[in-house]
Amino acid sequence: MSQSTADLDRSTATDAPFSRVCAVTEIPAEAAGAGRYLGAIEPIWTIGAKVHGGTMVAGSAAAATRWLHTVEPELTAMAPIAASSDFLGAPDAGQVEYAVRIRKVGRQICLVDAELVQGDRTRVRTTFTFGALDDAEPIYAPQHGDMPAEPTADAVGYEPGSPMGKIVNVARGADVFMDRTWARFLDGDHTAEPRLRLWMRPRAGDANDPAVAAYFAMMAADMSPPVAMNRGHFGWAPTVQMTTYLRRRPAPGWLRIIATTHEIGGRMFDEDQLVLDSTGAVVAQSRQLALIPQR
Repeated sequence: MSQSTADLDRSTATDAPFSRVCAVTEIPAEAAGAGRYLGAIEPIWTIGAKVHGGTMVAGSAAAATRWLHTVEPELTAMAPIAASSDFLGAPDAGQVEYAVRIRKVGRQICLVDAELVQGDRTRVRTTFTFGALDDAEPIYAPQHGDMPAEPTADAVGYEPGSPMGKIVNVARGADVFMDRTWARFLDGDHTAEPRLRLWMRPRAGDANDPAVAAYFAMMAADMSPPVAMNRGHFGWAPTVQMTTYLRRRPAPGWLRIIATTHEIGGRMFDEDQLVLDSTGAVVAQSRQLALIPQR
């Protein structure tokens, strides 16, 4: 199921690498009323040696959705509108299993638990809230017109071999650029505002599947580097807990990611990430609490 890094080169523009993250195969469940699926997270979906957290949440969402729609076929219009994830351990890239159990079935809201398992250990546990996506015209929505809809000429690319591309392997499965005007740490400024902005776009094959495009938006809500880097804190920032919202399916084109914080403490910091589609609509959000990298 996996392919070599060379096979997943950026030149395969019509490929659908994220679709493979979301492609889960049902296997016999050990417990009645539970669903179990086999999946794979390829090495490109890593940050350094660590599997990207948002990718694990998206894979879990695909498995949870598959089981809910299998057990309750009349609820196929429901989508994972919220996910609360606890990261219990860091899995290796490769084969994983998803154990899924439905906790509540309702006409408007359903609750589904999913565990990402590897080596007989639960690595990520996520509680999903399912409901209808909010496709109505918003009553109130702040505009973010100061951020261009597409990467600017001076945007920092994540292409293979670049400083960011050497660490963020996710950029082999999507197009990723960072706004240099906010990423002051790139110029050695460690006193800048702790905020970052990025542009991200899925491969054509992933964008053409509405379900995969929605999972991709959920994944993108965990794409920004730690905003604490603008304050000189570099290194792995383990996520303690993350909540992700899916508001609507994205329109085709670039996603804009805006990352901010309310506080960088001595041990922990929070980070909010807002994902806008090419029309400026909010498609996904996340809030996480993470341990601050030590200088």
